[in-house]
Amino acid sequence: MSSSTNTAKPRLACEISADRVLAGRVIDNGDGLEACSAHELAPGSVVPDLVENNLRQRSVVREGIESALGGVAGRSKDVIAIVPDAAVRVMLVEFDTLPSDHEEALGVVRFRLKKSLPFDVEKAKVSYHAQKIGDEVKVVAAVALGSVIEDYEGAFRDAGFSPGIVLPSTLAALGAADGKKPTMVIKVDAHTTSIAILNEDQLQLFRTLENARGVTINGEQLAEEVYPSIVFFQDTYHLNIERIYVAGLPESGGAAAALRAQTGADVQELVSSAQLGTSAGGAVPRWRMAGVVGALIS
Repeated sequence: MSSSTNTAKPRLACEISADRVLAGRVIDNGDGLEACSAHELAPGSVVPDLVENNLRQRSVVREGIESALGGVAGRSKDVIAIVPDAAVRVMLVEFDTLPSDHEEALGVVRFRLKKSLPFDVEKAKVSYHAQKIGDEVKVVAAVALGSVIEDYEGAFRDAGFSPGIVLPSTLAALGAADGKKPTMVIKVDAHTTSIAILNEDQLQLFRTLENARGVTINGEQLAEEVYPSIVFFQDTYHLNIERIYVAGLPESGGAAAALRAQTGADVQELVSSAQLGTSAGGAVPRWRMAGVVGALIS
């Protein structure tokens, strides 16, 4: 979701989650971060939702953005803003064909989304990416209520930054994943578990599930939650998941054994030490940084 005509990709990314604000700055070669920072938020400051106001204590969120970005931004003001998955609906929609004109195609995508949303699509911000898979066009559409996105953008502007690009957390995190072979990305946060499956660098499945356990979810529980998505992918594409990336868990190793037993896949953390960068490492736990890292190195 781009709200800027500036074609230069920002060197800063900042994620607002339910419990904290995370920020990072990419190194010159784009392979990792040179600095990162985090600021914890008071409970209830941010309540991610598709239709309701998310920023319940906007001044607290603004202060969190100022604190997190203040330590890494330098003179930069352009930033990739990352918002919770629960604030954005990500959908995969199939078409036989799609108009070549962007605005005309956007109208077609909006029409298809109309009956699948809990709000008026005319009041929504919609961004899409078209993928050619076989004889079909599969569109990855990110759609959110305009007022929800504008509230997040407003908090960044109040803090003195320009949010030229807005991304939901897991789509941002996918930038850190190698998706050439059948790969599942699992990202856990305080309220949701998001699941993405990539193959040949194409997004082929995306789901966001409610997760009342938050980051305390154990490996067996996580494996049980993602199992239906694995079965759906295998039945649909006749392929097996070969690799699983996990993000958002302080003890991802605990989930690895259960996921490996379920799928036989190689299981690893989404964000590597190399991607986080040696100078940035230690400032913020690596398992929290998937959205920021993925947005900046993609």
